[in-house]
Amino acid sequence: MNIPNDLKYTKDHEWIRVEGDIATVGITDFAQGELGDIVFVEVETEGESLDREETFGSVEAVKTVSDLFMPVSGEVEEFNEAVESNPELVNDDPYGEGWMIKIKMSDSSELDDLLDAEAYGELLS
Repeated sequence: MNIPNDLKYTKDHEWIRVEGDIATVGITDFAQGELGDIVFVEVETEGESLDREETFGSVEAVKTVSDLFMPVSGEVEEFNEAVESNPELVNDDPYGEGWMIKIKMSDSSELDDLLDAEAYGELLS
């Protein structure tokens, strides 16, 4: 299983990559594997400010539908429209082209509450 060291993780299986005050968010390799084939990604919160752990969208797989949660507070600035028309990107490249949203973070100190790669790996074992 792929758990990149340069990312932070939530217990709900979202990952976050921070560049300045912008954070890119997606679901982990573990999450996409558990969900199975992703058939639809829905994000209707673009332009909204949400608190940490609020739902920003959902992902639908053949097996189930799962909510997506904000890893940190902030404004949803961008939705990856490529996953809307091509949801299998989430399965094929969850940490790259399968990203879901970009957030303008409102409180970067919340990053301290997230898991590093080692702690996320322990959560899964």
